[in-house]
Amino acid sequence: MIDLSRLAEACARLGEGSSDYDLNPGLRPAARDLRPAAVLVGICDGAVILTKRASHLKHHPGQIAFPGGKLEPGETAEQAALREAQEEIGLPPSAVTPLLRLPVHETVTGFAMTPVLAKVAPHAFACDPAEVDEAFTVPLKHLLNPQNYQVHRRQWRGTWRAYHAVPWGPYYIWGATARVLRQMARAHQEAQ
Repeated sequence: MIDLSRLAEACARLGEGSSDYDLNPGLRPAARDLRPAAVLVGICDGAVILTKRASHLKHHPGQIAFPGGKLEPGETAEQAALREAQEEIGLPPSAVTPLLRLPVHETVTGFAMTPVLAKVAPHAFACDPAEVDEAFTVPLKHLLNPQNYQVHRRQWRGTWRAYHAVPWGPYYIWGATARVLRQMARAHQEAQ
């Protein structure tokens, strides 16, 4: 079993976050107006909670993601992550103990995403079908193993882009979600 306190300590030592442009530096625009967002990196019984976004959504349909979204005016990252987790998968804030904020990750879609690492008490998921097709967990042990990460490429808006991926069973975890998890894996490995 992974010691969450040690993992949180290792993550607290992380430096800067990452960007979709880390693997694609030549594609970084000169100026970016990033919108603040937060996601919940919820750990429950040795596994990370993820969602499969609803297939009918305009943005990122069917993709694997953490529960989360845009910050509302006056909200902290923790408040937004908890609100979004409750809205998307029915996770009550009383079941979540935030541990710390991970470094901010810049997304190609224009967000400054703050991951909130949290311990989550066992709770049944109640997905909002307007936002989420499915909520599931992936063993933290799998996600903390740097050897499980790959770099893939695909064409997006006419340009080839590289990105991180960490497949698990039928789930293709990639992009910003995989980058956050990969950074946690690196922190965990360095702490060993």
